[in-house]
Amino acid sequence: MYSFTICLLALIVGYFVYGRYVERIFGPDAKRATPALTKADGVDYMPLPSWKIFMIQFLNIAGLGPIFGAIMGAKFGTASYLWIVLGSVLAGAVHDYFSGMLSIRYGGESLPEIIGRYLGMTTKQVMRAFTVVLMVLVGAVFVAGPAGLLAKLTPGYMDVTFWIIVVFVYYILATLLPVDKIIGKIYPLFAIALLFMAGGILVMLYVNHPDLPELWEGMQNTHPGAADLPIFPIMFVSIACGAISGFHATQSPMMARCMKSETYGRPVFYGAMITEGIVALIWAAAATYFYRENGMAESNASVIVDAITKSWLGTVGGILAILGVIAAPITSGDTAFRSARLIVADFMKMEQKSIQRRLYICIPMFLVAIGLLLYSLQDTAGFDRIWRYFAWSNQTLSVFTLWAITVYLAVAGKNYWITLIPALFMTCVCSTYLCIAPEGFGLSQTVSYSVGLVCVVVAVIWFAVWKIRQRKTDSKPEAF
Repeated sequence: MYSFTICLLALIVGYFVYGRYVERIFGPDAKRATPALTKADGVDYMPLPSWKIFMIQFLNIAGLGPIFGAIMGAKFGTASYLWIVLGSVLAGAVHDYFSGMLSIRYGGESLPEIIGRYLGMTTKQVMRAFTVVLMVLVGAVFVAGPAGLLAKLTPGYMDVTFWIIVVFVYYILATLLPVDKIIGKIYPLFAIALLFMAGGILVMLYVNHPDLPELWEGMQNTHPGAADLPIFPIMFVSIACGAISGFHATQSPMMARCMKSETYGRPVFYGAMITEGIVALIWAAAATYFYRENGMAESNASVIVDAITKSWLGTVGGILAILGVIAAPITSGDTAFRSARLIVADFMKMEQKSIQRRLYICIPMFLVAIGLLLYSLQDTAGFDRIWRYFAWSNQTLSVFTLWAITVYLAVAGKNYWITLIPALFMTCVCSTYLCIAPEGFGLSQTVSYSVGLVCVVVAVIWFAVWKIRQRKTDSKPEAF
């Protein structure tokens, strides 16, 4: 428990210390008018209270990742604790903060447009397609999980199929209606349920005081499939949303369109990521306890969630906790579709005040999502495969976002090392994973690590050459 406590405190201190440093580097301007005020349209651009924006942002990014991802990551041992802390403070929260603040400065632009400003038109076009595909994957993946948990809490006739239909209908409404009609009203309630769940498990960790492994006892790989699943890079992809996630940067622009002041950026963007890191750390510790008591045989994360909450919080507390777990993926799925709609609308220059225009974008998107969902429900392997594709795509998007932010900081004459190092690290993670993963090329560890190292070297050379050229032009970013 000592390691867990130290890591928990490190996350909190990281918000106040490193978060403030990151904020100073960007330099928010309290007097600058935000898109919520200058482009208000009553649908996507509208000012909301800062506390509500935080709750929505937290739920937008807190899907299955910080819960299911942390549970899967806990199988790798105490290394998961370190990645959650260092990833959240030094990479994930920085990534989320800058992507949100740049969106504010550029009038609420979607992520592909921001990336294109700094990485070029070709990258922008690729990211437009890549991001929309990722959003649809998120929507499909985040239906089955909550539907399965809801089926366990309801009578037999309300089976998984019934709840999948209900959740998907909700997705359609949340994607099409103005942001304040559904999202702005129910998200705070869902956020309270999710935070109650995390708080309840945290309290019971200290009440039960389980014998958890400590960092100084060694960080060996305890995963049953350790021979084929090395900590690097598999764990760094498994624990995605609890450390760093490209998906987050697609959600930040939605809240950037609702913020009344740039000074809200640190608590909303940086703070929501740290909060998610805390949730991930709590579940990683609880899952570690579960694995020690029950062995590593159980791999279904929803079963582990159900067992832990009912055992530690009782029947009522367990139900409330599970509802919090259900709310997280549902509220990420609906905003994923909404984000995809906004990205397509930005690309096609299509106004979104008209419900008819919104339907033009949403109908094809929902049909594709239904097809993916039907495929994932064929068997467990189908769902697992889509989940792994989502996880890798998610982390790959964070690589492009980090590189775009690094270029922005370098052009603006600011400390670009705070994102350059995470960008290089995640470049290595994603390229190595693509080579070594079973759903990738399935190459040996030696070859995969070599390829990852080569990708890092190429990235360093590319950045150095670009930096030399940039000094000669001495250009400054737009709107700064």
